[in-house]
Amino acid sequence: MHGAQPHHPVTPRWTSLVRAALALAVIVCGLSLRWYGFPLGLPAFVVKYGGSLLWATMVFLLVGVLLPRLTRSQLAVGAAAIAIVVEFSRLVHVPWLDAFRLTTAGALLLGRIFSLWNLVAYAVRIAVGVWIDRLAQLRRVG
Repeated sequence: MHGAQPHHPVTPRWTSLVRAALALAVIVCGLSLRWYGFPLGLPAFVVKYGGSLLWATMVFLLVGVLLPRLTRSQLAVGAAAIAIVVEFSRLVHVPWLDAFRLTTAGALLLGRIFSLWNLVAYAVRIAVGVWIDRLAQLRRVG
């Protein structure tokens, strides 16, 4: 029955653990793409926007780890808000923030250059994150 509650509800702790494991896998994929994408001959488009896609999925999953009782829609809105704030923060230039962006951690977490295309990539990947999260929960319940 569509919309019915499962007989064995998934606990928030289990949900957080699954999301944390998925986030870790996404982080590994993102770092691998960043470090090995160009040496493997992947096009710049794939490396650049693949990283943006994976970053948005990571944000969605980490918001879900921290707030496991929120619905997927609420998590998606929260992740989208974070992605938008981070993207627009690239338009803010203060010495300490620019210095952080020049570090590896700063580049990976905040990025360096503002792009509206990143917002499109984030929206697409957050939607995919919702789908992956739903599949992971169905596998646990089913």
